[in-house]
Amino acid sequence: MTLSIVAREPDASLFGVAIASSSPAIAARCSYARAGVGAVATQNITNPALGPAVLDLLQRGRPADAAVKVALATEPYGSYRQLLAIGPSGPAVIHSGSHVSDVHGQAIGEHAAAAGNLLASAAVPAAMIESFEQARGHFGNRLLEALQAGLTAGGEAGSIHSAGLLIVRDISWPIVDLRVDWAESDPMAALVATWNVYVPQIEDYVQRAWRPTAPPSFNVPTVFAAADQTR
Repeated sequence: MTLSIVAREPDASLFGVAIASSSPAIAARCSYARAGVGAVATQNITNPALGPAVLDLLQRGRPADAAVKVALATEPYGSYRQLLAIGPSGPAVIHSGSHVSDVHGQAIGEHAAAAGNLLASAAVPAAMIESFEQARGHFGNRLLEALQAGLTAGGEAGSIHSAGLLIVRDISWPIVDLRVDWAESDPMAALVATWNVYVPQIEDYVQRAWRPTAPPSFNVPTVFAAADQTR
């Protein structure tokens, strides 16, 4: 009931997750990333605890395959889980248990991994990886293009109702954490529209945290600028 991609920039300066599902609030339960450490998506009868568990192991220096293996060793229902992980170096890894919903699929690229369950086609994740590797521009745009490519390739067998985008960099909070928790139709369009509003402001919000006394540029519509200065 979910398709997702985890990815990093080649220099590991950015990690991210893009995800979509027929379930509500999918990004709130399934997307995890930590600056300098990695990104994880945990899906298919989700155990949200697996996300932080894998990130903790990556932070201790475990490669992605070992981190997933160790995390699943204490998970009694690993056969029901689908888990994607990527660290700062080395290949990404995907675990798809024997009870993962059909049709499921997975694909791994040099700096990304994509997987899904209850898909229209097992080829959907490969389309996502191909799109991510060919896309240009901002890391977030590439993640969203990959997710859209998966939907264009068939996506889920049913309708998509929620979607999200999570990105971290060299600070302790996500620079992007955008979610459409429920939409009757086309949450992907709503997510992209939100991204297009937010992306010009990312650096402004980072700079406000670091240097609140510096003159802000407030790359926001004029009608909202005055109110936004208090946020």
